[in-house]
Amino acid sequence: MPYLIPTRTPLTPEQVEQGFDYLLALQTGGGTYAAGRVEATPELAFVLLQLAEDIIWFVTTVDGKATHLCADSFVLDEVGCVLLSALRDWARDSPTTAVLGIARSIIRFVENVIPDPDDHGDTHATLETVRDEHLALAHAVHSAPGAHR
Repeated sequence: MPYLIPTRTPLTPEQVEQGFDYLLALQTGGGTYAAGRVEATPELAFVLLQLAEDIIWFVTTVDGKATHLCADSFVLDEVGCVLLSALRDWARDSPTTAVLGIARSIIRFVENVIPDPDDHGDTHATLETVRDEHLALAHAVHSAPGAHR
């Protein structure tokens, strides 16, 4: 349901790096390991929420041009809406405690839904690929004439 996606400023390359540094640290060594490397701040909650929206919407949103839609297509779309709504509420109500939960939700979603690019079942490699894609987009958006700065 694209109408539920709020208009927003694209993440900067630095924000993409910050978000994925936390995700990769958490995926590698757990919550304590990540906490020792990146501080859980309201800004990090915002960054992770925006990454979650980008990653989850890309996979769950019903494509208006799709020709083979079925009931499951709409169920997946609604599951994405429910998940993102819960993450938004959490980030709004308690941003610093939401950081770990949003990050774990992203990792679990990537682990269980997005295929590994090398087909080795390596979530770390998948997260790195998604990071690289987001970095390329952030650089393109923020280096374009009239870009958000």
